[in-house]
Amino acid sequence: MASNLDYLNPNLIPLEEKVNTYLEMEKELRRAAHDQNSGTQHSPTDLSRMEQEIIALLPTRDEWVKVNLGYGPSRVGAWYIPALNGQPERYELRVVH
Repeated sequence: MASNLDYLNPNLIPLEEKVNTYLEMEKELRRAAHDQNSGTQHSPTDLSRMEQEIIALLPTRDEWVKVNLGYGPSRVGAWYIPALNGQPERYELRVVH
């Protein structure tokens, strides 16, 4: 059985850093959508690229990976989404923090 302290594994630091950057970028884009004068430096394309980078760093798919986002264990995972309505199959990033 995995320990609840597994999220402190130093091998997960690159993933944690990337997820924190992703969350900040996502927050910035949300603010920009509400405030046209915000002058955001990122685009939804940047966010999509970052999602793919995070998915590539995940050691597994279709299950949660515990990570340390600065306030205890959080979870990051990628789940398989089948092709539907002309959209290609893909993995969807999910973050619970």
